[in-house]
Amino acid sequence: MRRGLLTAIVLVHFSLALHLPAQVRFELVKSEIVQARLARYRGNDREREATLFRTFVEAGCAAEHLSEQPVPKRKGPNLICVLPGDSPNEIIVGAHFDHVSDGSGVVDNWSGASLLPSLFQSLLGSRHKYTFVFVGFTSEEEGEIGSDFYVKSLSGSELSQIKLMITIDSIGLGPTEVWVSRSDRKAVGLLNATAQLMKLPLFGVNVDGFGESDEEPFIKRGVRTITVHSVTNENKRVLHSELDTLSAIKFSDYYDTYRLLAGFLAELDGQRSTESSASGEAH
Repeated sequence: MRRGLLTAIVLVHFSLALHLPAQVRFELVKSEIVQARLARYRGNDREREATLFRTFVEAGCAAEHLSEQPVPKRKGPNLICVLPGDSPNEIIVGAHFDHVSDGSGVVDNWSGASLLPSLFQSLLGSRHKYTFVFVGFTSEEEGEIGSDFYVKSLSGSELSQIKLMITIDSIGLGPTEVWVSRSDRKAVGLLNATAQLMKLPLFGVNVDGFGESDEEPFIKRGVRTITVHSVTNENKRVLHSELDTLSAIKFSDYYDTYRLLAGFLAELDGQRSTESSASGEAH
C-alpha cells in the first residue's frame, strides 16, 4: 500500500444482511501451510516473485495457466495464475509482492501476495462459472506500475469481461477490513453477508488519503473493485517502517481473512454443495 497523508479512517459495523444459502463449496488450505507460505517473505522483490511462482506451482497451478508478464523498465514481471471457468467472464484477485526498503514488507504486502496461491487452491477442486485470475503485481510501491500496465494491456472487450477486481493489501494486523468508499457497494454487501454466514469479523475502514493500491488503475477504467486490508489509526505506523516484520502479523486474524476471502470467492462464483459447509473444509 503506497502511503500518503492520512485524512480519515472511519470504522463502521455493517448492518446490511443479505440472505445466502446455507451451503457453499470451497476447501480451506490448512493453517500451518498458509502460515509457512507467509514466512517465505525473505529476499528482494525479484526473489519474492520467484518464491510466489514456486508457491503457485506447489498449490497446483498448471504450467499452461501460470505466466509472467514482463513490465517495461521493471526488473520484476507481473505473475499471473489462471483458474479457467465455464465462462470467459473473470474475477481478478490481486496483491502486490514488492516492498519498500524499510522493514521486511511482510504486512505490506507479502501478507496479500502469499495468500493468492492458497485462495487459488481453495477453489481448485470444483467446476467454476467464472474464470478466476490471480495476479501478483510488481512495482505497486512506485505508483501501481504493474497493475497499470496489466490494465492497459487489455482490450476493451477483455476489460468488459472483468466482473470484479479484488485487491488484498496489508492484512493480518487485525481483523478483516474493507475500504467501503472505494469499493463496489454490491460486492461489499456480499462480503458482509458471507462474513455473517461464516461468523467471521468484518469492519469497514476507509483509508481515503492514506494509501492507494492496485485497485486504482482498474477503477479508472470503470471496473468494479473491492479492497480488503487491516489498517487502522492504531496500527498504521507499521507500514513503510522497520516495524513491518513477521511479528506484526496476528496469525489468527490473518487466517480468518483467508477463510473469509475463500468463502467470498465461492459465493461470487455461485458454488453450491451439500458436501462442505460455509466454514469450509481444511486440507
